[in-house]
Amino acid sequence: MRDLEQVGTYVQAHPLEWLPAPVLQLNERIIRVEEELKAQRELMKQGFDQMEKRFEQVDKRFDDFNRRFTGMMWLIGTGFVLLSTLMSLYAFFA
Repeated sequence: MRDLEQVGTYVQAHPLEWLPAPVLQLNERIIRVEEELKAQRELMKQGFDQMEKRFEQVDKRFDDFNRRFTGMMWLIGTGFVLLSTLMSLYAFFA
């Protein structure tokens, strides 16, 4: 029983010596893939932030256009009312 404990202690103290080389290579590849995924995640976050800023700019342009368009519609409507009134007065006094 004591021999098994010694063997267990030795194996726990030297785990890399007991792992086959392909397992170590896989571990290194996993670490590289995780680092690459982290870099990709950061790039995606930057892209989404830039898209959000662009959407805010487009929203601002639409708001500006909507304000101008509404003002123009009021002006055109007022012109039609004025023109209709003048035409009615002209027909009434003619």
